[in-house]
Amino acid sequence: MTAQPSETHAQRLARAERLMAEKAYEPAHALCMEALSVDPDAAGAWFLLGVLAADHDNPGKAAELFGRAAALDLDDPRAPAQLARCLIALNRRAEALTQAQVAAGRGPADALTLDTLGVVYSRAGLHERAIGFFETAAAREPRNASFAYNLAASRQFSGDFEGAEAAYAQALALDPSLHRAWSSRVQLRRQTPEANFIPQLETQFAAAGQDADRRLHLGHALAKTYEDLGEHQVALDWLIKAKSAKRRQVGYDRRADADLFAAAKATFGAGDVAAGDPSDRPIFIVGLPRTGTTLADRILSSHPRVTSAGELTNFGLILKRMTGSPGAFVLDETTLEAACEIDLQKAGAAYLQSVAPLVAGEGRFVDKMPLNFVYAGLIHRALPQARIICLRRHPMDAGLSNFRQLFATGFSYYDYAYDLADTGAYYAGFDRLAAHWRAVLPADRFTELAYEDLVADQEGETRRILDFCGLDFDPRCLAFHENAAPVATASSVQVRSPIYASSIGRWRKYGPGLAPLRSALEAAGIQIEDQGR
Repeated sequence: MTAQPSETHAQRLARAERLMAEKAYEPAHALCMEALSVDPDAAGAWFLLGVLAADHDNPGKAAELFGRAAALDLDDPRAPAQLARCLIALNRRAEALTQAQVAAGRGPADALTLDTLGVVYSRAGLHERAIGFFETAAAREPRNASFAYNLAASRQFSGDFEGAEAAYAQALALDPSLHRAWSSRVQLRRQTPEANFIPQLETQFAAAGQDADRRLHLGHALAKTYEDLGEHQVALDWLIKAKSAKRRQVGYDRRADADLFAAAKATFGAGDVAAGDPSDRPIFIVGLPRTGTTLADRILSSHPRVTSAGELTNFGLILKRMTGSPGAFVLDETTLEAACEIDLQKAGAAYLQSVAPLVAGEGRFVDKMPLNFVYAGLIHRALPQARIICLRRHPMDAGLSNFRQLFATGFSYYDYAYDLADTGAYYAGFDRLAAHWRAVLPADRFTELAYEDLVADQEGETRRILDFCGLDFDPRCLAFHENAAPVATASSVQVRSPIYASSIGRWRKYGPGLAPLRSALEAAGIQIEDQGR
């Protein structure tokens, strides 16, 4: 596409921006290149090229282009805001927050830039700061369902459930097909025979066809509803329907995780010696998702000497960077094998440096990334004074809770959870790896915490874990539900209530439909009836 004869430079870029909004990338790109041939410092052209790169899932290139635009135009807040979003996607949190501050200082007026800044702060775990940007964006464009959804999610993470409900309702009124809003809204409160969304959800599910992501969210919402109504076998049927298309789409291979666990086991064996960074500040809470990891985090971070850093990917990213292992995956067999050959003392120091902006001061902090259970051996080698607490739960309840969970679909690490038998096999692999850590890691550095034991004896287990971490008992740890800090996990609703026992033995309510899970566990030598955890 060539410039029109009477078209000014500004008009050319305005036309390119309209084309970019319509996803007409080739003619938009051509116009940007024409603009740059006339003026190499045309910030607007560099910005639009950044949008193009971002739309094509290339955050590294997009960050470079947005950075150039931001440096050329010191008044426009859009470029630093979009640069911040790319940087947070690249796990460069500190740089992202710096650019977000630059953008905010330029006084963003358009709703998209405000929403973008909200996304940056939310992904950085700063939900309280994100809410103001989301609220202003939604107010300026009240007909935008995505802005309303982002506001709702941030309110939910911050514990404002009434505000979240109102914003989810607004998003769905604007766009009834917004499947993410349905699955989130149903999680906020118990559904009842008098107040539920079954007709709307079934209509939307039928309209989803074979769209795997829409089926996943809507089916999960229906399953949660039927669970609340006490119809557990119907709920299980909906979960299976919800996950079937996604299971076919991802093509999960159990052997990949089996190889991963084998490589993890080889990172630390009996007689190995750890000589890493001497800091005792980190407390790693690990284990399968949905087994009490967020609960343990809230208990510990209610202690005045402990801060929760959230679910961090820092340790794995540092290993990936230091090993230079090939491939797009951070957590894989190749990276684990290569990590045994690097200077793990430097890895431990780099990890501490990377989390410093999140956990100011000298107190202890919790890194609650469940998948860090794979890295336990490397964590001990890199940070031998760190504590590692591995959550355990009855295998059937643990398997069911993973199958019931709607994990982020952008990560392949949870692909096992689309099928009951795959989930059982994954649990068995985790169980064997946990047994290995128990055998080879020092008992004063690695311990296990059974969810059932914590529910049965909250104070006793809390005292034990605090003692394990070298912390004095503090009664605030028993009142963890009063902790006002944001929670950006699937447990954001549950952990604001006192401990309850209703989820223990939940699997027994689901009947024969759980047979594939049980068979997979028993095939791996895990006996169900006699298992206490």
